[in-house]
Amino acid sequence: MISASIFLGMIGPWQIAIIVVLVLLMFGGKKIPELMRGLGSGIKEFKDASKEEETEDKK
Repeated sequence: MISASIFLGMIGPWQIAIIVVLVLLMFGGKKIPELMRGLGSGIKEFKDASKEEETEDKK
């Protein structure tokens, strides 16, 4: 079984370019900013929730 560190070591600039092109083809240029906004808001909510957990644990 291939470990994640070996897999990540094999990703180069050409593979990243291919992934970007595939994402553009799948979702189109207009849909990508909307997807990134959704991803950003999800990460922000996760960080806020983890900060709330830390403050509750300290009490």
